[in-house]
Amino acid sequence: MTQHFVSTLFAIRSYFTWLPAPVVSVLMLVVVGVLAFYCGNLVTTQLLRIPGSRKAALIRRIVSSLRRPTRLMVALLAMLSALPAATGFTAAQEDDLQLFFLFLLILTFGFSAIMVFRIMTEVYLNRLAAREETDDIMIRSHQTQIRVLRRLTEILVGIVTVASALMLFPSVKQYGLSLFASAGAASLIVGLSARGLLTNLIAGVQIALTQPIRMEDLIIINGDWCWVEEINATYVVLRVWDWRRHIVPISYFLENQFENWTHNSAAIIGVVFLWVDYQAPMDKIREMLNEIVRGCPLWDGRVFDVQVADCDAHVMSIRIIASARTALQSWDLRCDIREKIIARIRDECPEALPRSRFSMMPPATGAQEPWERMAPPISRPPPGSYMGPGMGPGSSSMSSD
Repeated sequence: MTQHFVSTLFAIRSYFTWLPAPVVSVLMLVVVGVLAFYCGNLVTTQLLRIPGSRKAALIRRIVSSLRRPTRLMVALLAMLSALPAATGFTAAQEDDLQLFFLFLLILTFGFSAIMVFRIMTEVYLNRLAAREETDDIMIRSHQTQIRVLRRLTEILVGIVTVASALMLFPSVKQYGLSLFASAGAASLIVGLSARGLLTNLIAGVQIALTQPIRMEDLIIINGDWCWVEEINATYVVLRVWDWRRHIVPISYFLENQFENWTHNSAAIIGVVFLWVDYQAPMDKIREMLNEIVRGCPLWDGRVFDVQVADCDAHVMSIRIIASARTALQSWDLRCDIREKIIARIRDECPEALPRSRFSMMPPATGAQEPWERMAPPISRPPPGSYMGPGMGPGSSSMSSD
């Protein structure tokens, strides 16, 4: 078939002998490439018209994503096949063109392989998430493994593709062979210069296998509530509740301690502390809390209890525990419990509200008041004694008869 194609090109080329040979060769390659490009476009368009089914939908999605790479590969293959008929080039020019076309073909093929792998993994994850009976933990586990391993695979395929394309050129090939000859020194230099990158890449593989964190896990880092938004090959993007983002090296989660609130299950027990007076009717407060929690849709119906956890010289501390399906629902449940129980205590039993006390005790019989003990004694003259001129009440002097 290739020989027939080349023979046809020679026959067509014979009609243009009046043009310079290099010009004819260039025009022939351009025309062949353009025709092959549009033929590839026609084929992909027909494939997109396949009637709807699950497998056909996957084919349509792959073809739709690979339309441009496919057309480019078809054009490159056609020009490579037509290159023997381009007699207007010298042997060296023909070799250079062949290497250039092969270089582009390898790069396009590697890019297409990465795109196909990405589409197939996305389709698998979407189908897994569509199953109603599938556990949320299993979905996030598969998402973590596939996303991390997919990025590592993309990096590996990209490196192999670029290396294979560059090895076509003799100068690059000789350089590669010299590196292999001095593999010890080269590996030492590369290892020292890319230590951080290699550490995070290896940590990414460990994260995918052991899974201390998964996609959409709720973790506590540096005092912030964070959700795992992205797990890349070398770093992790954490979404904080106020929409901030933490960009953390992936090796951090293997070298440091952190809290994962959704590792095995998203359910969590929330704790609410309430401080009341010693005169608080505990039976009535328990009944009110029971009505509040059981009437709240955020409670998952598994754990609920009320206990006097502590007390001091002024108040009692009541601990209320209630479980919820997720950490966010647990937060809202605790806020709802606080708001409603405070309102009901204020309206129905205000004597339970915390208060400060002090008492005034009367002194014992015969005991002096504090101010009497502290004041100096006052000397009083005996009744009827002389008080001096001008000092007597109502007269200027007093005398005894």
